[in-house]
Amino acid sequence: MKTRSLLIWMLLATAAVAAIAYWDEQREFGAALNDFADEQALLAQTLSHSLGAGLGANTADKAATPEQRLQQALQHEPLISALRSLEKPPLVRLLWHSPGHDELTRSDGSRARSRVIEAALAADAPWVRLSREEAAALGLPARMAMVGLSRIDTSDGRFGVAVVASAKRERDRERLAEWRLISSVLVASGLVLAFGGAALRNQRKQLALEHELAVAAMQSERDERLVRADKLATMGALATGIAHEVSTPLGVILGRAEQLRARSDGDERWQRAVGTIIEQADRINGIIRGFLALVRGDAPRLERVSPSALASVALDLVEHRFTKAGVALSHAFAANLPDVACGPRLIEQVLVNLLLNACDACSAGGQVELNVLAEGGHAAFIVTDDGTGISADAAARLMEPFFTTKPAGAGSGLGLAIASELVKHHRGTLTVAARPDHSGTRARVELPTVSEPAP
Repeated sequence: MKTRSLLIWMLLATAAVAAIAYWDEQREFGAALNDFADEQALLAQTLSHSLGAGLGANTADKAATPEQRLQQALQHEPLISALRSLEKPPLVRLLWHSPGHDELTRSDGSRARSRVIEAALAADAPWVRLSREEAAALGLPARMAMVGLSRIDTSDGRFGVAVVASAKRERDRERLAEWRLISSVLVASGLVLAFGGAALRNQRKQLALEHELAVAAMQSERDERLVRADKLATMGALATGIAHEVSTPLGVILGRAEQLRARSDGDERWQRAVGTIIEQADRINGIIRGFLALVRGDAPRLERVSPSALASVALDLVEHRFTKAGVALSHAFAANLPDVACGPRLIEQVLVNLLLNACDACSAGGQVELNVLAEGGHAAFIVTDDGTGISADAAARLMEPFFTTKPAGAGSGLGLAIASELVKHHRGTLTVAARPDHSGTRARVELPTVSEPAP
């Protein structure tokens, strides 16, 4: 009876552990689906920014209907054309909603209906989930799908952008994880029962061996829990995002720096060093907040700043990299430059990115120059290098996410894409092209200047 009761309790304990593990796995899958939906919402926002620029372009036919203006913008917008390649595998669909139309428009011009998407657009939801039947009706696999949503307000009315992505791969991975979990539970249950039964049968004759087996089982269980905890921590870190991961240690740095400042006892050298740490940490925090605001689609918090001041800060931040690389860095600022209205940390980060790209393109002994001037109501920041140069084809694709001309492992392909979005967020432009004499590369950032005088 004791043996039977003990076996029953072991089975119940194993079932409880399996239930908890299954619940935890389902919770992680739900978090992964939410992250997948946020990615589609971010892509929809990016598409709406790009499409909104096309709808508001001066070249658009003002007499055309909203639907015709939408089709014109789709045909002339390079980012939209590039993203249509995502639809070749039947896992992604791009849909648009025009004012005055009840139906949605596919990228090929055909019509589609989805009351779920239409209702979510009307409710200003950032994303919505589609059932397998609704996904199949849009030409996707009959599996769950997530829809990222964004809107564009124009003089013609409100346009809607929907990025429908099938969660087939995520569901397949979740099914595979369930089978792995079931297999692990079965193997663990078999091992526990085998070891427990052997220990019980030989309890009187092999007490010492039973003790060793129990210790070994406990160690094995502890190791499995540690491995699982490590995996869950890694998955959690990826799910929370870069912004959260940077903000947490940044708060620690600021806290320790304040403690060091309080203990410096008037030592000016210590106070300057700690002040530099706090200043740069605040700068990182400002950049993070700016990036998050950009992702949410918030309007930038504008400050009136001198273009020369923005350029000077960027030069100070990259000076050590140029010294280490043996590349000469010079600058020339025009006199009496009008101010620009921008988020200083974000525009400084754009200039830092361009300067570091120019430095990477040069070998030791190369030359990089930053010029700042005013032209036609804009402040122009021009970064010129005499490095390896760039082809016309590569220059046309530089703003595409994940496209890079750097060797494998040397670049992510996101720097210029993010810089371009930051500049567009400030109603400016960013262009990169080969120099006229093909002896290097020239990057140009233009921002609108503030016409009225400072108070």
